[in-house]
Amino acid sequence: MQLYFSPEFMKEDAQVLNIVTDGNKPVGYLAFLLEPDKKKMYVYGQLAEEGVSEDFKDLVTPYIQGLTKLKPELEVLSYLTVGGKQVELKQDDKEE
Repeated sequence: MQLYFSPEFMKEDAQVLNIVTDGNKPVGYLAFLLEPDKKKMYVYGQLAEEGVSEDFKDLVTPYIQGLTKLKPELEVLSYLTVGGKQVELKQDDKEE
């Protein structure tokens, strides 16, 4: 199943992105919050359907990597769930 971001709320220090299917059905969300001193970014996300866990990771990982390239010293703290179960994103240590 193809998943896409659909922006819901965007500011300089916060974003809420709906996650939708190719049929525009909402299945979850992703939220980014940047703390005031801009040293940490908090990422929260939830996806309702367990069967698309890998698709969720494939969608979220490059987005987070892209945000951290803007500010490499930024510490990213995340909590993501799929079907109520926490998922971990692997950090790509090869990119510098």
